[in-house]
Amino acid sequence: MNRFRPKSARVLAAVAATLVLAGAAQAGEVEVLHYWTSGGEAKAAAALKATLQAKGHTWRDFAVAGGGGDSAMTVLKSRVVSGNAPAAAQIKGPSLQEWAAEGVLANIDDVAKAEKWDSLLPRQISDVMKYKGGYIAAPLNVHRVNWLYANPEVLKKAGAKVPATWDEFFATAEALKKAGVIPLAHGGQNWQDFTVFESVALGLGGVDFYRKALVQLDPAALNGATMEKVLATFRRIKGYTDKNAPGRDWNLATGMVVKGEAGMQLMGDWAKGEFVAAGKQPGKDFICVAAPGSAGAFTFNVDSLAMFKVKGDDKVKAQKDLAAAVMSPQFQETFNLNKGSIPVRLNMDLTKFDDCAKASAKDFAASAQGGTLVPSIAHGMAVPAAVEGAIKDVVSQFWNNDRMTPKEAMTRLAAAAKAS
Repeated sequence: MNRFRPKSARVLAAVAATLVLAGAAQAGEVEVLHYWTSGGEAKAAAALKATLQAKGHTWRDFAVAGGGGDSAMTVLKSRVVSGNAPAAAQIKGPSLQEWAAEGVLANIDDVAKAEKWDSLLPRQISDVMKYKGGYIAAPLNVHRVNWLYANPEVLKKAGAKVPATWDEFFATAEALKKAGVIPLAHGGQNWQDFTVFESVALGLGGVDFYRKALVQLDPAALNGATMEKVLATFRRIKGYTDKNAPGRDWNLATGMVVKGEAGMQLMGDWAKGEFVAAGKQPGKDFICVAAPGSAGAFTFNVDSLAMFKVKGDDKVKAQKDLAAAVMSPQFQETFNLNKGSIPVRLNMDLTKFDDCAKASAKDFAASAQGGTLVPSIAHGMAVPAAVEGAIKDVVSQFWNNDRMTPKEAMTRLAAAAKAS
């Protein structure tokens, strides 16, 4: 999987030349627990491995399959409880604070200060990486969740256009269906259901409704007319997915769009990594646009590596080198080119990035400045894990049970919002 672009490989070699001498004297082992197992993600993980090996350290890969990370978190909890925590683990959002409160995470403020992280990160991101004012995790990237991907050749054959509104989405879906193509590629896992749901909520209700209902968990918003419309629209979308969707992984759904078996997919920009890994070019072989109705907003998902307390000077040194490497410009470029995301560092040179990434970076900056940047609840960025899990369950139950009415779902959502 360690297949880099020649120029990226030279960059990493240059990094190695300057870092091996400094790191080899205290070479240690870094075990990283993560769930980057799809094609594009595996390439991104390989970039991180190469960067650490360039510093003279040994990389122990602990990959746990499952795009939503639920399986990985189950394994991580058992490891920590048994006193065998990895050096770093892929954790994000409010869960970082929950792990830090347990006293198992290491403070890496010395690395952050030396590398000037506070000046390199947007405040919305740096706050998430800290616990009681100190950094306990290193951010890798910024993903936009509210994307819609489409196969232009399939749309053209069906006489359909890329939808900008939900009304247009259903018109396009109907045209694809009549053309004998699956309108929307989808996988039946609760986080995938919720990825679609939150894009509908943002596109129909707008930023204020999204923030009230899915971040602040306001009872009035969860039980109001807008939420009822969101749920009804969400239910209607299901009719344009295929009967084999239950249990399908997200990357397999992306593959359906790549192959022309499906016309569209509502998924975060990690899906772009799958198109690129398949040799497809944005704007030519696939189209990426904001999910219907959400062009002026940005739901973000930030991957990060939480640093667990480790024993031994060599392991501490390796862990700190890992944290520094994650935020280096060279790694930010290589990792995000493979992952489909954009660098989390501000003012990065995006020359090598494609039009989808450049549009994402532009919209991210505009949304951060304009107050339309909102955390993705589907991907662990908005609410505590227990609440997130309870709400996801309700949404998936509604998706899978045609007998459940929107009003019944609203009642269950309000109850789930009180989970603790």
